[in-house]
Amino acid sequence: MKAWVLYRKRRSEITHRDNGIRRFLQAAKTQDIDLDIYSPDQFDLVATNQKNTILIDGHPTPLPAVVLPRMGSNTTYYALAVIRQLERLGVYCCNSSEAIEIAKDKLHLHQLLTEYNLPTPKTMLLKFPIDLPLIKREIGFPLIIKKITGMEGHGVYLCESAEKFQDLMEFIENTHHQSPLILQEFMADSSGKDLRVFVLGDRVIGCMKRYSETSFKANFSRGGKVEAFHLTPEIEWLALETAKLAKLEIAGIDLLFDKDHYKICEANSSPGFKGMEVVIGKTVAEQILEYVRINKK
Repeated sequence: MKAWVLYRKRRSEITHRDNGIRRFLQAAKTQDIDLDIYSPDQFDLVATNQKNTILIDGHPTPLPAVVLPRMGSNTTYYALAVIRQLERLGVYCCNSSEAIEIAKDKLHLHQLLTEYNLPTPKTMLLKFPIDLPLIKREIGFPLIIKKITGMEGHGVYLCESAEKFQDLMEFIENTHHQSPLILQEFMADSSGKDLRVFVLGDRVIGCMKRYSETSFKANFSRGGKVEAFHLTPEIEWLALETAKLAKLEIAGIDLLFDKDHYKICEANSSPGFKGMEVVIGKTVAEQILEYVRINKK
């Protein structure tokens, strides 16, 4: 089977830091999969009635059976256009362009989750000029400030007080750097810890607790620690329902602790799995490739 991975780097630029891609290349060898790594900037798209309208490095290239987009929230408009064109040419993309867009927009995802009455932290879209009394009433302090798009804990800030929040907002407004931001209820029970649940198709293949001793963010990629966590029916249901609503076949679902229960934090369309493989063993890349082999159209 011929497969492509769409990544932010070209294959020649892959280093030991790109753990997920290296693991896919290792796993492909054991499953007789011809796997190539391409960056979206290598593609040119031509809208014609011809069968193959994909050029790579300026040349027509035979299409693969499967494409694995691995850019997550960093997926640009151009990368989405590449994925959409591959889908329209009959290539199985896992995840789809629609699913990537849903997961990328954190507000959109929370709108979907609340529509179906799934538990989430209270979330609101920030607008300028800010209405501080309204924010105090609806969200309260401390609160979390997030970019609409982001991954690996980047673009997530804890604001402890109304005074610090107002100072930060004035700085943002005065620098005219008003990219879309959301405000989110701070879940004190989950400070410095959360759960990452890895969903593949209609099943959970791993659940781990992430925690940090120095930060309210527990991402493994930012130095957090991981340990296995018992998969309860509640955790499994929340993760599978979130992935289903976001139309994700491969998903990293993050859950926050809320007393004896959990709230859904976000969904990731290109979850890293180095930490998960520490917990469940080096099987995630192999399971993903086996899944797409079975499910390719």
